[in-house]
Order: sequence, then structure tokens, then C-alpha cells
Amino acid sequence: DAKGRILIPSRIRAGITGNGLIATRGVEKCLWLFSPEEWSRIASILMDSTSVFQSKTRLLQRRIIAPAQECEIDKAGRINIPPTLRESAGLSKEAVILGIDRYIEIWDAGEYDTFLAESELEFKEAAERLGETLPI
Repeated sequence: DAKGRILIPSRIRAGITGNGLIATRGVEKCLWLFSPEEWSRIASILMDSTSVFQSKTRLLQRRIIAPAQECEIDKAGRINIPPTLRESAGLSKEAVILGIDRYIEIWDAGEYDTFLAESELEFKEAAERLGETLPI
């Protein structure tokens, strides 16, 4: 909405413990949201298992750790996405929310459609490889 709030669907909210999530930039043009516990685990791994003397490590820390912000879930089931994170994901009026086991992704609807179209071939290749290791 105009205040930067987004409703987290009840199906996804049901799996969230507590009343807050940590939001940060995703690798693609989206946001990632984690429970505080999951975020603590990921941030610890990223900070403790790498060296600040490696440029790629610093880049990951600056792009994923530094922009992370806590977002409280209000009584209506909404979270307020900080302006800097909204801008980095290009969020506008319509959003797509994906519950992916340990985290949530929030995409601008147009960006998500573009991502799906551009990654179709790569998806088919990944599915083919998965079919070799996970026969159904």
C-alpha cells in the first residue's frame, strides 16, 4: 500500500513463529524474508566462515547482511517494507509472495514475470538434471 505495507498470506503466516521477520535484498531483484532464528544462523555462517580480506566476501556482506532490517508483523498480518528495500526490489503496486520452506521471497509482479520468462531454459535444464537424480 501507500505506506509500504504488504499483507503476508495467512497460509505463510501460519508457519512464522513470533511477530517479526528479517528482510534483506535477494540475489535476484527481490527481497528475502527470514525468521530471526534462521537469519541469525545464515548471518553467522556468512560472517564466521569467510574472511573480510576477500573481496567477494565483503561484497556478499554488503549486499545481503548490511541492508537487513527487522520488520514487525502487525495485527492485520502486514509488514512494513523499508523504503530502501522496496526500491532495491523495484516493488510497486502488485507483488508476488513466495513461501519457500525456510524463507519468503517478495517480488514486484512485473519483475517476477520477467524473471520467469528469462529463466525458462535454465529451469528446464535444472529440471532435467533433477530428473536424473530424483526419478519419479
